[in-house]
Amino acid sequence: MSSRLRLLTVSALCIALVTLATMAITVPVPATQGYVNVGDSVIFLVALLLGPRLALLAGGVGSALADILLGATMWAPWTLAIKGLEGLLVGVIGHRAFQQAGRLTPLTLLAILAGGVWMMFGYFVAGSVLWDYRAALAEVPGSIVQAVGSAAIALPLAHALRRVKPLG
Repeated sequence: MSSRLRLLTVSALCIALVTLATMAITVPVPATQGYVNVGDSVIFLVALLLGPRLALLAGGVGSALADILLGATMWAPWTLAIKGLEGLLVGVIGHRAFQQAGRLTPLTLLAILAGGVWMMFGYFVAGSVLWDYRAALAEVPGSIVQAVGSAAIALPLAHALRRVKPLG
């Protein structure tokens, strides 16, 4: 298979996996009409295993597509940016360290933490713009659970799948 076709195939697969993981378990947040999910676990996996560019694409497009399919369309543009940058951030900070060490490192954990904090901040800002800061505050506990839960899923999976060959 040519490298371009392989990249296209893996990109589509990662977008689909993020979309499915985001849609698989959703806990509504009535104050903002948003929801808590585990899609970040796949974004973290893609970032650590395959790098920041693919995580940017899969995180942004896959998560925004889930918003559209779940009827939370007003969140889709925000999600495209927030989740895309989350994947990019985790990938830039953690991908090389994870690949070189072949295991989880303090830098890997820092990358996941940075991605989770960015996601919480991004949705707080988005909720403040779309609703108001009080409604956005109501979403913060769910965002914390989402980030921590997704990290708890992603880190053991990343360790188990660490031999996945990077694209290129």
